[in-house]
Amino acid sequence: MEPRILDNTLAKVREALERDDVTLAVDILQAMRAPDQAEVFSELDDRAQIALLPQLDPAESADLLAELDDLEAAEIVAELPTEAVIRIVNEMEPDEAADLIGDLSPTQAETVLAGLEDPEEIHPLLIHPDETAGGLMTSGFLALRRMMTAEEAINALRAWNPDTRIQYLFVVDAEGRLCGVLSLRQLVVAPPHKRLAEIMETEVISVSAQADQEEVARLMQRYDLLALPVVDAEQRLLGVVTIDDVVDVLVDEATEDAQRMGGAQPLDRNYLEASVWNVTRKRIGWLLLLFVTESLTGTVLRHFEDELSAAVALSFFVPLLIGTGGNAGSQTTSTIIRALAVGDITLKDGLRSLWHELRVGLLLGLGMAVVAYLRAETWGSTPALSLTVAAAIFTIVVWANGLGSFLPLLATALRIDPTVVSGPVMSTLVDATGLFIYFTLARVIMGL
Repeated sequence: MEPRILDNTLAKVREALERDDVTLAVDILQAMRAPDQAEVFSELDDRAQIALLPQLDPAESADLLAELDDLEAAEIVAELPTEAVIRIVNEMEPDEAADLIGDLSPTQAETVLAGLEDPEEIHPLLIHPDETAGGLMTSGFLALRRMMTAEEAINALRAWNPDTRIQYLFVVDAEGRLCGVLSLRQLVVAPPHKRLAEIMETEVISVSAQADQEEVARLMQRYDLLALPVVDAEQRLLGVVTIDDVVDVLVDEATEDAQRMGGAQPLDRNYLEASVWNVTRKRIGWLLLLFVTESLTGTVLRHFEDELSAAVALSFFVPLLIGTGGNAGSQTTSTIIRALAVGDITLKDGLRSLWHELRVGLLLGLGMAVVAYLRAETWGSTPALSLTVAAAIFTIVVWANGLGSFLPLLATALRIDPTVVSGPVMSTLVDATGLFIYFTLARVIMGL
């Protein structure tokens, strides 16, 4: 829905609530699709949200909450009567219900679980961390037996849940171990008497419940899967991760990476929903760390104070050199981090990627050195100063490329998100080391 239409709808809902016409506000919301409902609903104040949500059809409320940020949904539900929460959660998909219940207080979570129609569908999902395959999977799937006929399988589908989207049909043996997969088309066109063991594909791509959500996303992207089965150590089928969950993972991961690359801790909710204090807390730590690190630049300048006094013109090129070094390093880190994220390289490719970037740095440094030398000459610098600037920028670019390829790999080896060494962090490190390189070369070439 267009932003203008959403704004008009929000205004109508607010007008209805101001007149205490909750019924009209509910009717306006229920005429919208769930994503649009969630966007309008998020703009309302807390009191209006708590008044409206129980009045919506439980299925509509379930879809709306599934569209909200996890913490935002949990905060709203925490203020609702328990009976209303149970009605809504009963209408949610098992994985979405588990995500919501996992964010509630232990007391409320226990009360809600006790009142659900099928709590056994949700209990197994609560034991897995949110950012694993087990945390993403849903237990709302149909497992077919390998000795079923095609006709029996179709009857099972009819009796199961016709509203559920079916991507693949997974087949298990008598012990519940995953042994095959087939598409809905394969099932429909098969002769009614054919057993599933005769028509299913036995080479099934699966993932363990402990696998990280990024691994799940990579597998589904690599093999163009719409659903991925989750199994335990004995290959028993535990659940299924669907493509819509993976899209949410990719969006969340991209958002976190973008925030870390800017030199801040990721926010745990939508930007405008985060308080000023929360945003400040997420940023202040890195700002302080970068401030302390950047002070190394001042230390280097003080160390080479005599050289600067002897050749003041050296200072003219400081912004040019450290800026170029920071840019070169940031280019490299962003490339390496992306290659790590999509699986183009792994830790065992560390030496190859380092050698690759060093060669790139040599070519880039050579090109930049020529340009820097010509620029220094046009500023009327002495030949020795021009040579110093050219040599410094060549060395800094090579150094920045090497550092930019090494640090993300080191962070990955230490199980740290490699995005923390990108952006401001990389630039700060290159600033201090680049100045040291520059003044050391000046001392040697210019005889200072």
